[in-house]
Amino acid sequence: MRRPFVCGNWKMHKTIAEATAFVHELLAAPSLGAGAVDIAIAAPFTALAALEPILAGSRIALAAQNMHWAESGAYTGEISAPMLAELRVRYVILGHSEPREYLGETDASINKKIRAALAHGITPLVAVGETQEEHDAGRAIERVVHQTRAAFAGIAPHDVAKCVIAYEPIWAIGSGRVCTAEEANHTMGAIREALPALCDARILYGGSAKADNVAGLCAMENIDGALVGGASLTVGPFVDLITNAGSSS
Repeated sequence: MRRPFVCGNWKMHKTIAEATAFVHELLAAPSLGAGAVDIAIAAPFTALAALEPILAGSRIALAAQNMHWAESGAYTGEISAPMLAELRVRYVILGHSEPREYLGETDASINKKIRAALAHGITPLVAVGETQEEHDAGRAIERVVHQTRAAFAGIAPHDVAKCVIAYEPIWAIGSGRVCTAEEANHTMGAIREALPALCDARILYGGSAKADNVAGLCAMENIDGALVGGASLTVGPFVDLITNAGSSS
């Protein structure tokens, strides 16, 4: 049985002081000790070094929001897998819709990043999703299956099986809109079937997931948790979301 997983993606939020204060408060939350859900926080690069010693030995894994595929080089402003591994980063979000849209991320570059992360013992959390236009045209499944197969092209099945997928309908991110649990489950089932190696992989829902809808989402056969944006920025709502995600397991 796949264990539920919630990853908070802070995006471009929180200074080092704000990040450390948040994590101390989160670790002190009594209901966090139930242990039914795996938890990660994808903090900004600037906060990773400060959070690593605080989270060491806790239930909360450290995640990064992106990385470059190269080990090192003339890539101003970029971060490499060895740099993240040194900070004991366990997960890295790759292929999020925002880098795809704003930074020119492509399926080919995501594939190279997945390979680099795996080579350094970091678990890729690979995001796929369709636009409003694609969704309205009935092309959601076609789009996410293509993205999934392109992301993992040429990667050994045993490595693909180590990864986590996040289905994020782009039209739902930060909009307050959310797929119905049934629609999300159907699309995520198609992602799971896109490659045999994903049959037991964890697939998360991302796109306006909140405490009041996450239990219904996680009750679905193909939904194993959530990649959470805005609802991960405040401790109380984030703890409630984690608790509710575990209630359906």
